[in-house]
Amino acid sequence: MRLHRNLVFAVIQALDLIYNEQEYADKVVQKTLKLDSRWGSRDRKFIAETIYEMVRWKRLYNEIAGTKGHYTRDNLWKNFAVWAILKGISLPDWKYFTDTPTRRIKGKFDELQKIRKFRESIPDWMDELGVSALGSKWDVEIKELNQQARVILRVNTLKTTKQELQKILRDEEIDTEVIPKYPDALVLVERKNVFLTQAFKKGLFEVQDASSQLVAPFLDVRPGQKVVDTCAGAGGKTLHLASLMENKGQIIAMDIHAHKLAELKKRAKRDGAHNIETRPIEGTKAIKKLNGKADRVLIDAPCSGLGVLKRNPDSKWKLNPEFIERIKKTQAEILDQYSSMVKSGGKLVYATCSILPSENELQVKAFLKNHSEFTLIKDKKVSPAASGFDGFYMALMEKK
Repeated sequence: MRLHRNLVFAVIQALDLIYNEQEYADKVVQKTLKLDSRWGSRDRKFIAETIYEMVRWKRLYNEIAGTKGHYTRDNLWKNFAVWAILKGISLPDWKYFTDTPTRRIKGKFDELQKIRKFRESIPDWMDELGVSALGSKWDVEIKELNQQARVILRVNTLKTTKQELQKILRDEEIDTEVIPKYPDALVLVERKNVFLTQAFKKGLFEVQDASSQLVAPFLDVRPGQKVVDTCAGAGGKTLHLASLMENKGQIIAMDIHAHKLAELKKRAKRDGAHNIETRPIEGTKAIKKLNGKADRVLIDAPCSGLGVLKRNPDSKWKLNPEFIERIKKTQAEILDQYSSMVKSGGKLVYATCSILPSENELQVKAFLKNHSEFTLIKDKKVSPAASGFDGFYMALMEKK
């Protein structure tokens, strides 16, 4: 591979924003890709994948380069040199790469492979938490979470079928494969920008990880029911519920962030989902109004996001132990308050994209201890290592 100066400069500039200005990697990538309209698909792929890879392996590259966490422009170039050498890319004759110690870099990489926190490029506290929570399973889980996430589509069955969508996408030069045991999922054979396709603009699919696609069916919804999605966000699972309900019945999508619900409205219109009503949560009034009225309630709770590090690698550097302790309290409060919307005989799903038992089964155990009116029907842990997809947890409960 030959390195092009303008593309590498774009990567360096993006890393400066992520590391020094604390901007989110996905937002920076989106912004960076708009800098030059002349960039083709290969250029854009290089920029996006290189940024994410350098963020993912930030601690490892930092340790090899000896930059000690100081992300000056010179140090960013040193980290980039480490990335290039480990990828087997020849460094061009640029001033930034003068006296780059290629042999020392390779030797240091081999040495650090013996220490998990460097090998997997994670903070000390996260490594300690992973071992404490998961024991020997942490090794395989964090290894998988450092792999690049595949692009997974969820077929919008309100408008098309899996087979028909595959044919339509093939006509747009996008090849997909089915995923066994995931009825509405397709995986891209090669990464491409599917948001530019006519199929996406017509609402024939949504981009949604395979593990996330398990949550809506777990709620056991039926057409005609009254369903509340309490932490709907921009509505990925809400839209899936609408498909499963065949646009019949009522879905009330709620969230504390009104701007996310506004995005859900746009997505619902594109997808042809007509049974969704959005309601922002502004205090307890919205919850009390639905007390005991819902056939089904989904709580896709805010969480650490440790199960989705492969698609959000900068979370490794933004998370901290204090946040996890705070979010566990929030989860318990949400479960306690939002469960009141379930009617007698109705069902509740609590879900997270975390792999920590303290956010998952232990939260459910504590909830059931304090709410004898609910019984656990079943729960499911989705291991990133076992599935190859995001880590998720979901528990289905029924109200007496």
